[in-house]
Amino acid sequence: MDTRVPEIKTVEAPDGVEGAGFFATSLEKVVGMARANSLWPLPFATSCCGIEFMATMGSHYDISRFGSERPSFSPRQADLLMVMGTIAKKMAPIVKQVYEQMAEPRWVLAMGACACSGGIFDSYSVLQGIDRIIPVDVYVPGCPPRPEQVIDGLMRVQDLARNESFRRRNAPEYQALLESYNIK
Repeated sequence: MDTRVPEIKTVEAPDGVEGAGFFATSLEKVVGMARANSLWPLPFATSCCGIEFMATMGSHYDISRFGSERPSFSPRQADLLMVMGTIAKKMAPIVKQVYEQMAEPRWVLAMGACACSGGIFDSYSVLQGIDRIIPVDVYVPGCPPRPEQVIDGLMRVQDLARNESFRRRNAPEYQALLESYNIK
């Protein structure tokens, strides 16, 4: 049995100007720090990767240390879509609809070989990666990926949320990306 005390994650203050009795930084950095440390994941689990996500939520790995202890099963209250497992082509419109119902800013994490590339299921009925229907921000490979990999993927999404500009979502490049996926 592991008797080590888990490391407590502290949030570092954003870059700014500090003086006697004051601290000044940009609103963008403060909002980025808040977004990064309060992600609400929406788990879309269809197979064995869902079990690994459950292990990540458990007390041994404790994803709540990263500000993601509240999984949301409502797309309107989530900002991180975690697609885990095999996605059949019949499910693709549902995954896309869930993504479209999420409010901006939203991020997508593809977890496992099946969500990333179709995995071992190279058949007519299995979607060969969810990036064919929605844009993916972070890929977590593996069959199934270990909870440590899931936490690493979550930390990469946190980095994206922390450093994202307010204007990125309104940029022509981002709008063109969504248009290429036929997302309004």
